Amino acid sequence: MSPLSSISRFVKDPPPNHVFEFSETGIAFARPAEDGAMETGFVPFDPGTLVVSPVADNLLRTDVVSSALARIAPANGTSKRRRAALILPDYAARVSVLDFDSFPSSHAEQLSLIKFRLKKTLPYDIESAAVSYYVQAKPASGKIDVVAVTVAMEILARYEALFRAQNFHAGDITIAGLASLNLVHDEDVVIVAKLVGRTLTLMVAAGGILKLFRCVELEGAGEGEVLQVLFPTIAYVEDELRSKTGKLILTGFEGSGSDLPFEKQALRSRLGALGPHNAGLLGYLEGAES
Repeated sequence: MSPLSSISRFVKDPPPNHVFEFSETGIAFARPAEDGAMETGFVPFDPGTLVVSPVADNLLRTDVVSSALARIAPANGTSKRRRAALILPDYAARVSVLDFDSFPSSHAEQLSLIKFRLKKTLPYDIESAAVSYYVQAKPASGKIDVVAVTVAMEILARYEALFRAQNFHAGDITIAGLASLNLVHDEDVVIVAKLVGRTLTLMVAAGGILKLFRCVELEGAGEGEVLQVLFPTIAYVEDELRSKTGKLILTGFEGSGSDLPFEKQALRSRLGALGPHNAGLLGYLEGAES
């Protein structure tokens, strides 16, 4: 199991029967097949059906999204809710890596401290957000690194309501970028660049520990604009981690990253072909098998 897999979920329940990853382009899904294995697929959306935002409702055409869910997983004819994993788009959430010299032992004190650190950095009131966190392994520096995930409660509630209407319980919720880290097994310093439409997510991992998570909305997603975001991340690796830039792992670039002047490779999954909309889904499935 990848050391990063522990941070891939921020709401946990028993393993789900269905997994759904949402993006502006559609729904990537995994569902039980007749042979007992998990079948994967993708249902596309017309533009404007889902518009990812950290501060506004994402689901602009709820009827279209509900219809897609019903086609993927028709009602089973019982009143018992089916378990589902919900993988949110990166830009719908805020992922922060916080470091502390010391960290309280009680959950209530930990959460209070994390909220205090986050409240001035969020585009919404911290008290109106769902907050989850994971304490990573203590690095050699002695500081305690904590991965914190926040989602505006109103946005999360809309996704959850969509699932309830289809007789699902979304008891396992995560972010696509974090789930995709289950596909990263390098122990060296790596930068994972994940492009979905105009949303670029950059994740830095060192020794299996997440050090940086950055998600930005680009104007055109051209290579020059990607480099403008990538170079400060490289500077962070060199200045803060005291390391030369390691491998650049790409997903969602579909060939457009071929001219980036770095050692690079494509993110891969043994469970299927990776595209711009399913890295979280396949990462989640690999993590669930570990």
